[in-house]
Amino acid sequence: MVNEGKILIQAMVSEKATDLQEKQNCFVFKVDMNANKLEIKKAVEKAFGVKVVSVTTSNVKGKTKRLGRFEGKRAGWKKAFVSLKEGDTLELFESV
Repeated sequence: MVNEGKILIQAMVSEKATDLQEKQNCFVFKVDMNANKLEIKKAVEKAFGVKVVSVTTSNVKGKTKRLGRFEGKRAGWKKAFVSLKEGDTLELFESV
């Protein structure tokens, strides 16, 4: 069980995310790696006061990066696609 206040890490703003928001009323978040779909749904409903229809998650693998002869790896993270009930919207994304 993940701490409720730490499930949603960051709202993702990109071309694809904006397109999903306009066409399908779907918003994209960077979430805690250990959070499941039900926890993400509850966190979004509690934080923004909206009705969530579905949650789809995706694990993003970290990339390997090099600087000269030194090699390292970026951390992986989890992405959540949150679909809202028709008519609901998030004020966070209105100004973008």
